[in-house]
Amino acid sequence: MSAPPPAPEHNYNFASDNTAGIAPEAWAALATANSGRTPSYGDDAWTARAKQLISEIFERDCAVFFVFNGTAANALALAHLCRSYQAVLCHNFSHVDTDECSAPEFFTGGAKIIPIAGPCGKLRPADVESVINREHGVHYPRPGVLSLTQSTEWGTVYTPAEIRALSDLAKAHGVAVHMDGARFANAAAALAVRGVKPADFTWRAGVDVLCFGGTKNGMNTTEAVVFFHPEQARDFDFRVKQAGQLASKQRFAAAQWCGLLEGGAWLRHAAHANGLAQELAAALRRLPSVKLIVEPEVNGVFVEMPLAAARALWAQGWHFYPFLTASGYRLMCSWATERAELARFIADLEQAVAG
Repeated sequence: MSAPPPAPEHNYNFASDNTAGIAPEAWAALATANSGRTPSYGDDAWTARAKQLISEIFERDCAVFFVFNGTAANALALAHLCRSYQAVLCHNFSHVDTDECSAPEFFTGGAKIIPIAGPCGKLRPADVESVINREHGVHYPRPGVLSLTQSTEWGTVYTPAEIRALSDLAKAHGVAVHMDGARFANAAAALAVRGVKPADFTWRAGVDVLCFGGTKNGMNTTEAVVFFHPEQARDFDFRVKQAGQLASKQRFAAAQWCGLLEGGAWLRHAAHANGLAQELAAALRRLPSVKLIVEPEVNGVFVEMPLAAARALWAQGWHFYPFLTASGYRLMCSWATERAELARFIADLEQAVAG
């Protein structure tokens, strides 16, 4: 009897940018922060420096708070801007609606999440306006926050003009603007090629608060909530503490931001991931039975492929997830994705499609 074939080696390269490790700049900063003694709960030089660097990126004084994950960042920011009897307007593919396990509803004390459809993961002013104007007196919640995802869950990017149009609409109705920036670095890298600065598609375009993603950019257990108008952040530190999001040894969260922001590694890593996604998309265009669902702008590639091909890749150990359509799949690149792995995946995909 012949021996059974070896089990395939699991490969999570394209499953999610969360599967990558800590970027070397963040790791080195952690090691440096691990020496000596320093004040706790954010009263340390690392935290002060990280907040300064974030303010410099956005070219204005910001109120910055660090939390452990994106769910907490989004839920607490929305709770700070939205009363319990109001509503949060968001795209129907946004994490605020689909991936936060009702955390925004919980922390707002009952605010209603209203998902709105829009092409390619983006909201359009006309679609948002139809919901804002859905009046029914006290019987229907008044919108309190408009939440935008940048980059979107479809791997697309809002331009500054698109954000400005949505923000102007929101502000005209007294609605605050929140940005879920879990992949903000990837959006910033994509827009930087066009000469657009982070300030241009955040506060200059009308955004009030940004949840600046650290995890998907190569950090561990640290996200930043950035208020562009510090007066809006009054008592937010109490909200962070109440939610169990205040780190006693906060220097280890802040040090990672220092490591990636000083010298621009955060943008370089994001640009690397975006670039490999473009290379992957170029290879997929050559396969007749594989179709891009949307043209990738950041580090995610969304494709339709035969189920048999997807199963063949899964059987070889590749991990990736169904997404968007019945035959759609999401392929994510990260700061740590290597071209050798990309070439290997493409070769296996070509074989799977041919087979």
